[in-house]
Amino acid sequence: MTEAEHLIYQFDGTQREILLFFHEMLTTNYLLTYKVTFNNPCYYKKSWICYLKPLKNEQVELAFMRGNELSNNQGLLKSNGRKQLRSIEISDLKAAPLDAIKEILNEAIYLDEIKPYESKRKRKN
Repeated sequence: MTEAEHLIYQFDGTQREILLFFHEMLTTNYLLTYKVTFNNPCYYKKSWICYLKPLKNEQVELAFMRGNELSNNQGLLKSNGRKQLRSIEISDLKAAPLDAIKEILNEAIYLDEIKPYESKRKRKN
């Protein structure tokens, strides 16, 4: 069992179902690599694209690192007061707008391919 799967199996019910579904989709369908950062599974191509975060209200947040650069034509991405990050909160897999989420993922991956993310933080030499 991978580190991400071990983390996911610590959750129960709907949260586990949502986390497993998106983990599988991101790694198998989109061929993203992952690592656990800040106790959340994070997904990469050339750079950090998105992460999954279980929320206290039994939902799962699918957050996009460069959400402010995405079109949000679907109207699903919420900033929640954040400058860069945009996310979707998913509470029920059956009710989740999967086609719209896939459109957002495709756009985020395309953005990563044409211009990989560079941290805005000042680097120490």
